Amino acid sequence: MKTITIGDKIVFGKYNWLVLEIREDKILIITEGIIERRAYHNTYKNITWSECSLRKYLNEEFYNKFSEEERLKIMPVINKNPNNAWFDTIGGEDTEDKIFILNLEEVACKYFGDSSKKLYNKGKNQNYWFQRKDENNDKRIVKVDGRKAWWWIRTPGRVSLKAVYIHGDGNIGIQGNNILKGNLSEGYNKGGVRPALWLKL
Repeated sequence: MKTITIGDKIVFGKYNWLVLEIREDKILIITEGIIERRAYHNTYKNITWSECSLRKYLNEEFYNKFSEEERLKIMPVINKNPNNAWFDTIGGEDTEDKIFILNLEEVACKYFGDSSKKLYNKGKNQNYWFQRKDENNDKRIVKVDGRKAWWWIRTPGRVSLKAVYIHGDGNIGIQGNNILKGNLSEGYNKGGVRPALWLKL
């Protein structure tokens, strides 16, 4: 078996994945693109990742799409859910997940380049990420049918009726999108989903 390195593309189940992190006995992978569109939650109410319908779907229905042999290779993890770094919206309790979506810190600082200075040094009167240039935007872009598309991450937006998302141009929508309907202005009702999981080697 060839040595796996960060950035490699692998196939697991029916999907293509990117390797984000490597530990002694496991790797963190995320789907190479958006695999489907779903709302973050199925009703319009204040919600955190621990309670949302997207988490339930990924850890139950989506998880069960894998074969028994594949499920044995998916390693549960305790995920931290920090508050929104700009608006201090409550991120909620830690969760044990088999399959999940990334949080704000993971997307902004760790796996798609380091934009931590922009995350932790909000500009004066700045409400939107795109008000300051981010050289890492290109690393977060994904396309569906040749068209740039937006995708969810699990951190709440400026209020708990919204969740942070990655815009089609790679900018971080740190103020959040409506958890139920998503960004209608782009012609899509629901957000893109890029599941992530820890895979046993």
